[in-house]
Amino acid sequence: MSLTQVARSRPMQITGIRGGGSRAHRLMEMGLIEGAIVEVVGRAPLGGPLQLRVGDCELSVRSAEAELIDVAEI
Repeated sequence: MSLTQVARSRPMQITGIRGGGSRAHRLMEMGLIEGAIVEVVGRAPLGGPLQLRVGDCELSVRSAEAELIDVAEI
């Protein structure tokens, strides 16, 4: 399932990033790598960005980018 389908406050493990190129590379630079634990902290209304927690860091990603991130339950 993609990260956009995850409920808030539910830790998930990243299983991969679909696609390639600069978009996937940027997500990996932000710490969104295979095996990392990620949690959706908040969502902006009307399909806006998602606020994520990865380790001790919080970051925001666009919904289109979050759609590329595959996750699985821990």
